[in-house]
Amino acid sequence: MDTGETETTAGPVEPRAKLNGVAALRRRLLRLPRNVLAIGLVSLLNDASSEFIYPLLPLFLTLTLGASPFAVGVIEGGAESLSGFLKLFSGYFSDRRGRRKGLVVFGYGLASAVRPLIGLATSWPQVFAIRLTDRFGKGVRSAPRDAMIADAAAPEERGLAFGFHRAMDHAGAVVGPLLSYYTLSFIATNNNSPTAGEYRLLFLLASVPALAAVVVAVFFVRDKGREGRIEMKQTPVRLSLRGYDANFKRFLFILALFTLSNSSDAFLLLRARQAGVGAALIPLLWAALHVSKVCSSVVGGDLSDRLGRKTLIVSGWLLYAAVYFAFAFVSTAREAWILFLIYGIYFGLTEGTEKALVADLVQPERRGTAFGLYNLAFSITVLPASLLMGALWDWRGPVTAFAVSAAVGSTAALLLALAVRPGARQK
Repeated sequence: MDTGETETTAGPVEPRAKLNGVAALRRRLLRLPRNVLAIGLVSLLNDASSEFIYPLLPLFLTLTLGASPFAVGVIEGGAESLSGFLKLFSGYFSDRRGRRKGLVVFGYGLASAVRPLIGLATSWPQVFAIRLTDRFGKGVRSAPRDAMIADAAAPEERGLAFGFHRAMDHAGAVVGPLLSYYTLSFIATNNNSPTAGEYRLLFLLASVPALAAVVVAVFFVRDKGREGRIEMKQTPVRLSLRGYDANFKRFLFILALFTLSNSSDAFLLLRARQAGVGAALIPLLWAALHVSKVCSSVVGGDLSDRLGRKTLIVSGWLLYAAVYFAFAFVSTAREAWILFLIYGIYFGLTEGTEKALVADLVQPERRGTAFGLYNLAFSITVLPASLLMGALWDWRGPVTAFAVSAAVGSTAALLLALAVRPGARQK
């Protein structure tokens, strides 16, 4: 609307433009479908439970149970690898059935039941078995859940929908470590060196938000997309790459290469501890990382809708490589804090954007399987990535391990920039 006022300088225009941009983003968030909002709340609660435990798990394994860095790589890499393989089959099964909610609820329920059992473990192989079961639940739920988000959101808001979901997921990962920190401060006699019993009590308390996540999934998540129940075409959905766009196939190959550089974040926590971050501050460091993820995820998803998916992913992967290279030489607690905050921006630029790109490249009735294939590409190299990081760490030290990861990550980013050309978005 014209108010009759004339601006004599350019000074006041920029703040107004920024304000309008923030207001527009807020309006877009408020218009997101109800299912996207409900799934976001489930993820927030579940991650509050998971991240209640995760920041302290590497310390519990290495300092209390005597596990080596290589054993940490086996546990985390093996658990995530199993999760990725299962996502392929659960996504495919949800496409075949045309229904997704049952798999989502089962996956969250299983994880919430077994995760607190880490508190009863007396050896790292027991922790490995519990983590495998926890990640089994994640593998069952993730691809159908992501397909539900894609089904509910219109193409022009898909990046924002996935960005919002990742922001809620990371918000839970802020709440969890903060609860862990204050609980540990209350129950521990020595915050810098908790006893095995204090660790175990902390892990048992993680069941509360996990159960709340299951309740929300059961009563508030609906098994319908934007256009109702998934309609199957005459051509049956097959568990293969046949029928998918060539760009999608190239993206999967390059993603697998990038994941070879993307070892478990447990190694970053161990590196931060080496740099001088106290054990009691590790949950706060983990929470700060997820604050960075929350702030950048919504913005990253919105930018991917406007600037393009590939641009955001390439930028994020290059940032990842730079951060890992810097971790090779980190020497103070302050540097570790700064790097963790920058590391969070990588997630904001890429996590939701990668999933939105998958949805763009495939037909709606194949999305569950496509998200399964996307996670399979991740799972193929996630175990070798953690094993490689652990082996290099044991052999040549953390400087070599992090530098190699940085080199692989930057190579994958350049290949993505050259080889993938996304076409028209699927509705």
